[in-house]
Amino acid sequence: MSTTIIYTIVSLVSLGLLFSVVLYFVAQKFKVEEDPRVDIVESLLPGANCGGCGMAGCRAFAEALVQAPAIGSLFCPVGGDAVMEKVAASLGKEAVKTEPKVAVIKCHGTLDNRPKTNHFDGYASCKGMAALYSGDTGCRYGCLGKGDCVNVCLFDAIHIDERRGIVEVDEEKCVACGACVKACPKSIIELRPKGPKNRRVYVSCSSLDKGAIARKVCSVSCIGCGKCVKACPFDAITLENNLAYIDPAKCKLCRKCVDECPTKAIWAVNFPIKVPVAPKQEAGQSSVMNNES
Repeated sequence: MSTTIIYTIVSLVSLGLLFSVVLYFVAQKFKVEEDPRVDIVESLLPGANCGGCGMAGCRAFAEALVQAPAIGSLFCPVGGDAVMEKVAASLGKEAVKTEPKVAVIKCHGTLDNRPKTNHFDGYASCKGMAALYSGDTGCRYGCLGKGDCVNVCLFDAIHIDERRGIVEVDEEKCVACGACVKACPKSIIELRPKGPKNRRVYVSCSSLDKGAIARKVCSVSCIGCGKCVKACPFDAITLENNLAYIDPAKCKLCRKCVDECPTKAIWAVNFPIKVPVAPKQEAGQSSVMNNES
């Protein structure tokens, strides 16, 4: 073996050892000590990594929980209050109860209510479809029905009803992670409080068209008439840009707006069916009506 080769090998080995020592000291100097509580908190979280907490994943959320002086503003929608109480107990902090929410579809433009005016023959994507034109019906604000929200839901909580032509939410499976809200290019999905006994009232429409136009393209569209605003005794409804909106924080679920809406654009969910009350009989009136001969 020549002297040159030996010198080359010795030089490379020496450089390797030198760089190793330098890297070791650099790593020690800039080493970040991770709080061991992060692992504990992460183990308490559901591990869905859905992003519903606003973080990149459960690990990032655990780090935020450990670092935060108070965790009242942080919440895991998948685990809910039960998980947050366990996390708070492990950190010696106080958990704040949060009202459960659910995704609602602010569009009831089914194939019966909102007939198609053309046929989209491109890639089945709401985002792609919305980028090309307003949609395959006369309403440019409604559900496109291509399932972008379905594709991003990790909990199988939203589906396309092929018969009706729009998406619907399974409230038993929905954890209010908000992925569907972000995916919808028409912004027709909203996270709303589930409400007492899972009862809630909301406007199932997103159209900003004026009344005559809105009614022409969809029979159950909000026409901005304002009757619901006048009927509400709790000042819970506002009308802006031809569209009514019900504030869930103010709504007392009286349902007066539901009865007043001429197009049935306001939905009351999970309420018992109203049974018509028979008219009171006058004194002496027989309770049995005899058939005339």
